[in-house]
Amino acid sequence: MVTSRRAWGNMTGKLTVADEAWIATALLHKEYPDRKDFTKKEIVQRAARIADPAPLRPGVGHHISSHAVAQKPPQPGKHCLLFETARGRRRLFRPGDPRHPDRRGRCLPERDRLPVAYRSLIDWYHTVYAARPDDAPPDPILGLRGVGGALWADEGADAYVARLREGWS
Repeated sequence: MVTSRRAWGNMTGKLTVADEAWIATALLHKEYPDRKDFTKKEIVQRAARIADPAPLRPGVGHHISSHAVAQKPPQPGKHCLLFETARGRRRLFRPGDPRHPDRRGRCLPERDRLPVAYRSLIDWYHTVYAARPDDAPPDPILGLRGVGGALWADEGADAYVARLREGWS
């Protein structure tokens, strides 16, 4: 995997700082598959290694902190590239993760806007990362699904409604 901005040719348009933050986080997930998340500092350091020898653009840190984080209010970007697992910790956003209601931006970089050397990260995301079950605790409300089913086991819905309507005139 190429780790220098010099190799970022063969792409259409300019790489955004949000995409740099996503690439750095994706690379950390690939390099450390047993870890579920990373500190903001680790992601910034990984992004700096990608940018070397050029200096890291200042906006990358802002995107890791808030601009690209799904749960945070959008200010100004509406991307959902990263997910805050705990204070100061991030992972890549997965389909189904909760997000701030005003965030309706993209959840992945556009393949053609990525450097050729990093386009395979999109395939890895779809086939490996997003396909993994989320290790977040289950939703407590959804966990109630099926509770009380035994109460209705002896009477179907139609029979119940018919019983309630008995004696109506």
